[in-house]
Amino acid sequence: MGVMAQLLGAAIGEGTPLLLAALGCLLSERVGIINLGAEGMMLMGAVSTALVSAQGGDVWVALVCGAAAGGVLGVLHALTTVTLRANQIVSGLAITLFGTGLSAYLGKPIAGNPVPGAIPVLNLPLLDKIPWIGPVFAHLDVVVWFSVILAVALFLYIERTSWGLNLRAVGDSPATADVMGIHVLRHRYAYVVLGGMLVGLSGAYLLFSTSPSWVEGMTAGRGWIAVALVIFARWNPVRAVFGAYLFGGLDALGFRIQLMGTETPSYFLKMLPYVLTVVVLMILGLRSRRRYSGMPLSLGSAYVREERS
Repeated sequence: MGVMAQLLGAAIGEGTPLLLAALGCLLSERVGIINLGAEGMMLMGAVSTALVSAQGGDVWVALVCGAAAGGVLGVLHALTTVTLRANQIVSGLAITLFGTGLSAYLGKPIAGNPVPGAIPVLNLPLLDKIPWIGPVFAHLDVVVWFSVILAVALFLYIERTSWGLNLRAVGDSPATADVMGIHVLRHRYAYVVLGGMLVGLSGAYLLFSTSPSWVEGMTAGRGWIAVALVIFARWNPVRAVFGAYLFGGLDALGFRIQLMGTETPSYFLKMLPYVLTVVVLMILGLRSRRRYSGMPLSLGSAYVREERS
């Protein structure tokens, strides 16, 4: 396998947790709820998975528990922002702080212990015949394929179905959606919780894919990159796939450059994905002044249903 193929494989591996987290944040934001708690949700998903694995739990059970942990924090975020109408940014930051602290406490007994089990690889021998990239795609694990298929399915669901139309209506004009008979609060709860589950799953996958054991703060800011990735993708699930692999590729590239023995400081190489995040947000901010960015029109706004006589 050539160097480029190895880099592509590493980009997919590093980018998959970002993709799952970005899809979760995207679902929440398409119904108008900002999710800045992704970092805490990912950490809780990872530590829950590690705890279940340490007790001898099956890999799939551990992944489900990781997703459930993210879903629980999603319920908390929905409760504060949808029902109590709290500031969405403050709620998200609180969940990040809560998840970071709680995961550190719960993970202390198992810190550094190897996580047993591995995610099954889906072998596709026919792809091996494709030059250069064939060997990469022929031996990816199940979650990688699931994340890509999910991104395409979400795009078709949001853009091509009546349920997706309801979702977009809630995100753009909840008052109008309410008048049309769409239950705004129910939709917001459902998609915020589902988004939280995907973010928790991303943390669970991160544990198996990039770290052999639980480490405090192991997400290293990936949750924030996922939040920025939603803006980069212009709230489009398919674009999020390419964005996630781009950010993942930069992370993997920094590691490869270190292995080559370069004199470039390792701290600078680790900064690459985060520097790109800032640059992308600046560019998109300037471009959005001239044309529609794709952002849901009611993003960040609480909905108060008016009483009808």
